[in-house]
Amino acid sequence: MKTFHIGGIHPPETKLTARRPVADVAIPAEIALMLSQHIGAPAKPVVAKGDHVDRGQLVAEAGGFVSAPVHSPVSGTVMRLTTVKNPQGFDVDAIIIKADAEQPQTAPVPRDTDSLSADDIRRAIAAAGIVGLGGATFPTPVKLSPPPGTKAEIVIINGVECEPYLTCDHALMLDHPEEILRGTSLLMRAVGVSRAAIAIEANKPDVIELMRSHAGKEYAGIEIVPLKVKYPQGGEKQLIDAVIGRQVKSGALPISEGAVVQNVATAYAVYRAVVFGEPLTGRLVTVTGPGVRNPGNFRVALGTPLKALIEAAGGLTDDAAKVIIGGPMMGRAAMTLDSYTTKGLSGIVVMTGGDARRRPVEACIRCGACVEACPMGLEPYLISRLSSLHRFEDAEARDIADCIECGSCSFVCPASRPILDFIRVGKGAVMAARRRAQQSKTSGK
Repeated sequence: MKTFHIGGIHPPETKLTARRPVADVAIPAEIALMLSQHIGAPAKPVVAKGDHVDRGQLVAEAGGFVSAPVHSPVSGTVMRLTTVKNPQGFDVDAIIIKADAEQPQTAPVPRDTDSLSADDIRRAIAAAGIVGLGGATFPTPVKLSPPPGTKAEIVIINGVECEPYLTCDHALMLDHPEEILRGTSLLMRAVGVSRAAIAIEANKPDVIELMRSHAGKEYAGIEIVPLKVKYPQGGEKQLIDAVIGRQVKSGALPISEGAVVQNVATAYAVYRAVVFGEPLTGRLVTVTGPGVRNPGNFRVALGTPLKALIEAAGGLTDDAAKVIIGGPMMGRAAMTLDSYTTKGLSGIVVMTGGDARRRPVEACIRCGACVEACPMGLEPYLISRLSSLHRFEDAEARDIADCIECGSCSFVCPASRPILDFIRVGKGAVMAARRRAQQSKTSGK
């Protein structure tokens, strides 16, 4: 069975919610739509205080080429344009909408997609505000527009969901296999390829069987590819290696190896956008961990308070100690719960006492466990140390920018060193320096 070839680990899966039915979170009285829900420029508001908006209406347009518009998931009244806290505690611009007491429900009408060109499909995806829903939130239409001199050969759909605890993609694939296949075929047309692979780890045999039964002859160009269970197989470069056996070079994009990678939830959103003209206004979120009373997968409108999701999962247990936004490996601790659901929110994991505390940090013993685990072939102990000393240029020379922040190094470290924490600091400094250099070059200074 296929897998990627460099590094990798096997953390406990702890998939508490894999086969639980998806539940709906009620529309709250007010929603807060952040204007930065994606990589790139923030969206620009096109509504003002007092405006009435309909469900699905554009409320903020894309702020640049690498950006995405934002749409209202409710009919209601714009109360104010203000700032709110993101889960890490930083202020971000947002639109506050008070939901109407009655939310009209209209059955979507499908349109004929056979005559649509690749440009038509990309325009529909862009208009719908679709971004990568696996967590990266890169605007999807940009990924579907390869740079000059490159050519797509295959679309790879990421159904791996290797992050412990998270199961929202698993639930989506069980409930909507046909729609995901349709979305995959539309993505294939958008980039002009005849071949696609939907990659799923072998710990989801129910999904593999279901997707294969739906694919059949109608989707002859789409292969369902089971993969050996290994973390972080859902990483874009690791997935390309696993599926087509090609390793993306340092600093290069996946398209350099002919691959366009999208998440299964993104494929589903593409189907809804192209077939029904439906913008991205909600998603599935896993709320789980020993610190909530009734873990589950929830269908939730964007802009819903995080506290409403936790309440939908039965609320916090008495010994809840830490809330993680995302999964326990790549996620980040929430600095506040007074925040809101965004396009990139795949999960909320609540840990209890002992699991939430880190072990005492000891000196590095140069065991090499982090080097062996690193799926990018880096030396995590070294670039972490360089970052802690603020030797960012030296860290850059050691390819710190290639780190995918999977957390494998910290997971295996017997000395409990905060390897990833220091690498994130160093990587942030390196990327900021690169942006400054590019701005200086552009301005001619």
